[in-house]
Amino acid sequence: LPFSAAANLRPGAEQKVVFITARVHPGETPSSFVCQGIIDFLVSHHPVAKVLRDHLVFKIAPMLNPDGVYLGNYRCSLMGFDLNRHWANPSPWAHPTLHGVKELIIDMYNNPKINLEFYIDIHAHSTMMNGFMYGNIFEDEERFQRQAVFPKLLCQNAEDFSYSSTSFNRDAVKAGTGRRFLGGLLNDTSYCYTLEVSFYSYILGGTTSAVPYTEEAYMKLGRNVARTFLDYYRLNSLVEGPLAPVPK
Repeated sequence: LPFSAAANLRPGAEQKVVFITARVHPGETPSSFVCQGIIDFLVSHHPVAKVLRDHLVFKIAPMLNPDGVYLGNYRCSLMGFDLNRHWANPSPWAHPTLHGVKELIIDMYNNPKINLEFYIDIHAHSTMMNGFMYGNIFEDEERFQRQAVFPKLLCQNAEDFSYSSTSFNRDAVKAGTGRRFLGGLLNDTSYCYTLEVSFYSYILGGTTSAVPYTEEAYMKLGRNVARTFLDYYRLNSLVEGPLAPVPK
């Protein structure tokens, strides 16, 4: 979602880009509600959303597997591919959505006026509870520690997000995923994550009772993901007036 009124689109100003994708696995419907929450919040009149639009550029591909969704597939595309294993070499014929998004990301990465700072791919998980993230492992300890900052901040903002369930790995089985491939492609100022959310419920901190997820709860997680960028970039002082609550 490019915002032409964004202050960082001034001629010569560097664009800080957050790239978000969802629904690469068509059966993971909660990912669409989380993504909808992000989009609805960013285009709202909320003062936090206005500050985010003025300082960041959000590029969002809300459905990477539209043919699989249309067919009611659980994991694959029309041609039977798990698209989240083909980021390394997507075919423009067999994996057109992946190929297009990857080309766009690489073009931005090679543009000296653009700093692609975040890539977040939204999924849903059938056995885990809460929202949580997968991140990458790096030999550079400082980079590894910096990568943990965003999920830690999100954990403070979202009651259903679990940092203890968040993990960092380089499992060979996940080598073809967006998070793993782009984590190896982009430079050390970029952070790539898979955002997972449970299909069924979350546990509030300090309790043992499970709270069932609703469409609204998924969208609330999306809103909290969006406003966590306010904390990450330390933009809180730019919000005009008292901080309004996140809209229901």
